[in-house]
Amino acid sequence: MGQGLWRVARNQQLQQEYNEQGYLPRERGRRAAAAAENLNHRRQGPGGIDIYQLLKARKSKEKQGFIDLEMLPPELSITILSYLNATDLCLASCVWQGLGNDEYLWQGLCKSTWGHCSIYNRRHPPGFSYRKLYMQLDEGSLTFNANPHEGISYFISKGILNDHPKEVAKFIFYTRTLHWKMLRIYLDERRDVLDDLVTLHNFSNQFLPNALREFFRHIHAPEERGEYLETLITKFSHRFCACNPGLVRELGLSPDAVYVLCYSLILLSIDLSSPHVKNKMSKREFIRNTRRAAQNISEDFVGHLYDNIYLIGHVAA
Repeated sequence: MGQGLWRVARNQQLQQEYNEQGYLPRERGRRAAAAAENLNHRRQGPGGIDIYQLLKARKSKEKQGFIDLEMLPPELSITILSYLNATDLCLASCVWQGLGNDEYLWQGLCKSTWGHCSIYNRRHPPGFSYRKLYMQLDEGSLTFNANPHEGISYFISKGILNDHPKEVAKFIFYTRTLHWKMLRIYLDERRDVLDDLVTLHNFSNQFLPNALREFFRHIHAPEERGEYLETLITKFSHRFCACNPGLVRELGLSPDAVYVLCYSLILLSIDLSSPHVKNKMSKREFIRNTRRAAQNISEDFVGHLYDNIYLIGHVAA
């Protein structure tokens, strides 16, 4: 009797396991069929491109590791390549010659690196190439960083720049490939270019220390005090007052007063940032010393100058 009950219970357990095992494969089969149906549903991309086929081709060619850009819409391919620098774009042109040599890409590289060139505003002759122009701009920058006068002469000889101080100043202002030491040498000798470069700065509604920082980011201050530094500060003082006539009337500023304040800011910057100065200048000392030379400037304004240097740092760093 006991053995008969045990066999009935065992048979029921086996029947239940069989039903569950039969259900799971059927369920998996239905899910697989639905997934296959979704994959077979082809989504058309821009220009009628079959995205599914592109992904399938990529999966079948895993060694390539990237979708062939020539299979994508031209606008999308150009957008992808626009993130490359000049070196990578040259390498890309070995694989996608038509795309890698696209003039739109090289034009973007030229204007993003050298923001202003006289040649940009001219009618280009037949056969003009922005890729060739990029190579010439790069060569000229390297030449400038070895000898600034030869570099500018190279740009002029290639028709990239006009031989005019204002055009040269704009080129320098919007270019970040020129070494600051060579740029300082060139501007020290070409004061006409320096004058036009100063007028390109707009200091309207800027606090004096911040404006001085911006000025020295484009026109680097010399390492030692001398005639060139005095010239820079003099030109800056006149430009700052010209850009802020309302502030001049409100605070009683003048180019001479701004000149004194700039020197005070430079000395304070050195005092607070130098590890060799143990006894740092206090705010009260700075106000007292500055107002001795610029008596018309309010104590509150001079105190704000000190706070700016103390919190933000050197004006010519």
